[in-house]
Amino acid sequence: MEPEKFIVEVEPAKEAKDGKPSMGPVYRSVFAKDGFPPPIDGLNSCWDIFRLAVEKYPDNKMLGTREFVNGKHGKYVWLTYKQVYDKVIQLGNAIRACGVEPGGKCGIYGANCTEWIISMEACNAHGLYCVPLYDTLGAGAIEFIICHAEVTIAFVEEKKINELLKTFPKAGEHLKTIVSFGQFTPEQREQFSKFGLAIHSWDEFLSLGENKKFDLSVKDKDDICTIMYTSGTTGDPKGVLISNKNIVTLTAGVRRLLESCNEALTSSDVYLSFLPLAHIFDRVIEECFIYHGASIGFWRGDVKLLIEDIGELKPTIFCAVPRVLERIYSGLQHKVSSGSYFKYKLFNLAYSYKLHNMKGGSKHEEASILSDKLVFTKVKQSLGGRVRIILSGAAPLAPHVESFLKVVACCHVLQGYGLTETCAGSFVSLPNQMSMVGTVGPPVPNLDARLESVPEMNYDAVSSTPPRGEICIRGDTLFLGYHKRQDLTKEVLIDGWFHTGDIGEWQPDGSMKVIDRKKNIFKLSQGEYVAVENLENIYGLVPAVDEIWVYGNSFESYLVAVVIPNKHAVENWASGNNLSEDFTSLCGNPKAKDYILGELNRIGKEKKLKGFEFIKAVHLEPVPFDMDRDLLTPTFKKKRPQLLKYYQSTVDDMYKSLNNK
Repeated sequence: MEPEKFIVEVEPAKEAKDGKPSMGPVYRSVFAKDGFPPPIDGLNSCWDIFRLAVEKYPDNKMLGTREFVNGKHGKYVWLTYKQVYDKVIQLGNAIRACGVEPGGKCGIYGANCTEWIISMEACNAHGLYCVPLYDTLGAGAIEFIICHAEVTIAFVEEKKINELLKTFPKAGEHLKTIVSFGQFTPEQREQFSKFGLAIHSWDEFLSLGENKKFDLSVKDKDDICTIMYTSGTTGDPKGVLISNKNIVTLTAGVRRLLESCNEALTSSDVYLSFLPLAHIFDRVIEECFIYHGASIGFWRGDVKLLIEDIGELKPTIFCAVPRVLERIYSGLQHKVSSGSYFKYKLFNLAYSYKLHNMKGGSKHEEASILSDKLVFTKVKQSLGGRVRIILSGAAPLAPHVESFLKVVACCHVLQGYGLTETCAGSFVSLPNQMSMVGTVGPPVPNLDARLESVPEMNYDAVSSTPPRGEICIRGDTLFLGYHKRQDLTKEVLIDGWFHTGDIGEWQPDGSMKVIDRKKNIFKLSQGEYVAVENLENIYGLVPAVDEIWVYGNSFESYLVAVVIPNKHAVENWASGNNLSEDFTSLCGNPKAKDYILGELNRIGKEKKLKGFEFIKAVHLEPVPFDMDRDLLTPTFKKKRPQLLKYYQSTVDDMYKSLNNK
């Protein structure tokens, strides 16, 4: 039986011509077969999204923070849409009173909180460019962004003020006003005044706008609303120019998609805000919630307390990056395996039965009502008891984690794909479609997508089955360009198509599978090309491997790898082999290395990898790759040049021992 197809062809394929590679057909979502969602009346800008929500839902709970009483965090305390609006107007007047005019650049630096959103909406109100300063980037990048974007006023979380000081005197060429989300110290005021800057507490700055009334600027769809700097795996951050039209178009597309799947957002939905607002993924999700008059509660900023925040807030939609979902998965697996034999057996039986029914086409809520009641309700309760959609983005979610959560979390688990340049969500998998596990689903119903052949990597978008090539996107969600970098803009925006640099493969049902990265390709000494991202995805399927970085170069004929092993799996293996060392010692044990290498070879054979694609030596690293050592970007993508620099001596030793054999 032919699978249901969730895309429609709107333009035919193009053969290779004049040195340009061939391009596959243009497709769009089946939910947009009769056209993209029309513009919503009166909705031209991000300010309109908020303004209309305030008019429609003035008394709805908008922003919530956990109160801190007697040294403990308690319930969420809320500001209504109208209360937030009043503060936004006051803050906007204060900003304008400082001499900042429409088109001025306003920096926001800190973890997600009420003040972050109020500052952002004040920018929207007065046509200022909101410039998030990455919470996770070092002082060098913060300084670069302030100078490159010419930020004149910055709103800063209290504990980030000293980080901001490190960007002076250079940042002082543009930055003239600092506003703390809370207070500041006399020493900080003194240091900033040396550089000729004014610093204000939050309440003091708000009072500057009390008796002032500046007209709100007229906002156009094509006006820029934010310059969002992407971390990039190499070089300086790039300032992505996002317009009002981009965010308004995306909001309409998400609305059409969720309504088409009978999962529409409503004013009673609740969202936990913990992914950084400095990234496009969280920014657009929160815009969608604001559009519907829904509620946004902020986490406390500690990942160890995240589950507790979830329990208190009881969100209905949970957006996460794979790392968080993998942590939830590992915690659940550990709980199951360390329970009684009876509970272990019952869980596995319930899991197998429900998974079988879901694969057979049953909706998750109908696949096994008894299993849900007896076994999986505890998992649902651990996520607050009300989650109906878990959305994963920013990096690939391992298929075994996705399948597991789809069964046990008693909700839809969807995977999305997009870039800052495409205003986040460009593809998203659909509810109750188990065939989409491991894919990012079909295009969102507000854009066109096609694949472009990459001959040097043997990816053919036209004549191969399945079609493979670079994912290209067209539509009103595309950014306007890179700030002050027309050269880089021309490289990726060609004839209206944004070239993502990701290699995709169309599936029979119209969903997209991201299989490789165009630039992550290198040549071994025997002349063979290695598509390293594809290999890491395959080796990442090994349960004993949490993370892997594969390395090779044109002076060597084989590959080596640094592996972050799964602690639970390695300790289990060790106890079965009478080894009683701790995890860190096990990572240095040659027998453990042989065990991991054997597991990598096993999956390599299973996936029919070529001889030169097999790993010949591994180094086991007990500490996960992190941003503190500059090994990952804030969206958890590997920084390959930095990984090589950090592990250079380890890589040299691996090659030395291999060459001496």
